[in-house]
Amino acid sequence: MIRVAIVDDHPIARRGIEQVLAEAPALRVVASAESPAALAAELSGAEPGGYPDVMVLDLYHDGEEPCLEAVSQLSAGTRVLVMSASGRPADVLGAIRCGAAGYVTKQTSPEMIVSAVETVAAGGFYLSSQLADILQAELTRQQAPPARQARGGDLSPREEETLSLIARGFTHSQVATRMKVSKATVDTYVERIRAKLQVGNKAELTRAALEYLSDESVS
Repeated sequence: MIRVAIVDDHPIARRGIEQVLAEAPALRVVASAESPAALAAELSGAEPGGYPDVMVLDLYHDGEEPCLEAVSQLSAGTRVLVMSASGRPADVLGAIRCGAAGYVTKQTSPEMIVSAVETVAAGGFYLSSQLADILQAELTRQQAPPARQARGGDLSPREEETLSLIARGFTHSQVATRMKVSKATVDTYVERIRAKLQVGNKAELTRAALEYLSDESVS
C-alpha cells in the first residue's frame, strides 16, 4: 500500500485529488492539508510507518511565487510529485532542480495521476507528456554550461542524446529504437553517463540533464 499526502490550498481541488487517489486500490491518502506547514502539523503525531511515501504538492500557495523551498525541504524526506496548473518551463525545471521526482499539470487525467504517484513511489521519475516535450525542447535548444566539466568530464554527443531521452521518460528499449542502436549499447551509454556525472537513479539522471541548461533557458 502506497501512503500519499496531499498539499493544495484549494479545498475543492484537494478533495478532487483525494477522490481520484482513493479509487486506486494500491494507494491510501494518509494526510491532506492546505499548506506544507499545516501538513507538518498533521503528520507530527504520525506513527512509525505512517509517514507518506509520496507527497502530492501544489506548486503555488498564497502568492505568485512557486514554493520551491517547500519542494526542496519535503524531497529531503520523501518523494515529491508536483501537481500544478502551471506548465511553464521555469516552474517545471525549477521544481525538478529542487528535488521533485515528478511533475504533472492539473489537466492530467485521473489515470495518469495514479500512474504518476505509483511511478514516483517506486523510485522512478514522471512527467506529463506535454511537459516532457517542453523539457526535450529545452535540452535540445541549450548548450551545456562550462560547469558541467567539474562533474567528471564531457559527455559524447550520443551520451547527451541518450541522457535527454532518458530525461523525457523513455525506457532503455525505447531509447534504443529512437537512436537505432541495440539496448545493450544504450545500457553502456547510461553506465558511462552515471560514471561521468556521478549519479545513480533515473531522477538523478534527469536532474543531471537539467544542469546542462543555462539559467537563461527558464526565463
